[in-house]
Amino acid sequence: MIAIIVAATVGLAVTLIGTPLFIRFLVKHQYGQFIRQDGPASHLTKRGTPTMGGVVIIVAAVLGWLAASVVMGRLPSASAVLVMTLMVGLGVIGFLDDFTKIRKERSLGLSAKWKVIGQGVIGIAFAFLALQFSNASGRSPASMNVSFLRDTPINLAYWGVGIGTVLFILWANFLITAWSNAVNLTDGLDGLATGASLMSFGAYVLVGIWQMNQHCGELSSAVSGCYDVRDPYDIAIVAAAIAGACCGFLWWNANPAKIFMGDTGALALGGAFAGISIVSRTEILAVIIGGLFFIIVLSDVIQIGFFKLTKRRVFKMAPLHHHFELSGWTETNIVVRFWLIAGLCAALGLGIFYGQWVVSS
Repeated sequence: MIAIIVAATVGLAVTLIGTPLFIRFLVKHQYGQFIRQDGPASHLTKRGTPTMGGVVIIVAAVLGWLAASVVMGRLPSASAVLVMTLMVGLGVIGFLDDFTKIRKERSLGLSAKWKVIGQGVIGIAFAFLALQFSNASGRSPASMNVSFLRDTPINLAYWGVGIGTVLFILWANFLITAWSNAVNLTDGLDGLATGASLMSFGAYVLVGIWQMNQHCGELSSAVSGCYDVRDPYDIAIVAAAIAGACCGFLWWNANPAKIFMGDTGALALGGAFAGISIVSRTEILAVIIGGLFFIIVLSDVIQIGFFKLTKRRVFKMAPLHHHFELSGWTETNIVVRFWLIAGLCAALGLGIFYGQWVVSS
């Protein structure tokens, strides 16, 4: 537990202290946000606000994780290394996107083609390596079974290991891309994505701790209600480091935001969330824990799909939070109410997770 506390504390301290220093650097070099002209008029006042704050979140999370490893006195596990590498890799893609917007003075960054290629390369590498590094018990960071609260009977290797590996890579990349875009879409109001991420990763701290306490060890998961996860303690540490980093960053990102996380932070956080769901064997449960992100993506899908079919709109503007802005809600009201939804989703996910253990034990 000490390592988890250290990870969260270091992550919090680095963003709390480092973010204002990074803001000064960004202001000095005029690295500010460009705003869409077709968005809510109130957003035009945010033009020029420093962006790329995700850099601080990533650095803080990595330092928190490394500090916890030092406290434990051992090298980080394969699961933790893979998730943090995924987070950093997607953060680099996001950074290039943000920097392109600033350099070209426009609201569009990297082309969709290069973003997809970048995310694909990183996602494929993560997915392939997640099936490697089996420990003494034969457990790898990920498995080819689609997971909900633990691995389900749906095995992607049903048609053979080769085909199963390809299917798993496709499945993992779908999750990584979906969650990255979900956090990115949610990052439209001051503090919204940061606060929701804090709650979601906080929930995964508890999931990791519970899996650690009920770990199968040398046993088969069929013997008892134990969890057949390779590195549950390290998963909790990674989640704690990211949650701490989000908490410290939220101090500066809350309305009125002094800095935005940008695509740098949104892609990194979404990738880390997807990675944790994969290595903790809770891929479907993540939809509940990160329910706010799912709702916001769904609103965008509904808007686009309905418009293509009928040439009419369901919402005044998508994603969903912009609909409420145009309906007259204040930004603070929307953010706080959406935080409540995010908290309820995280609590519901934890309740389902615990309830299943009670039934299976």
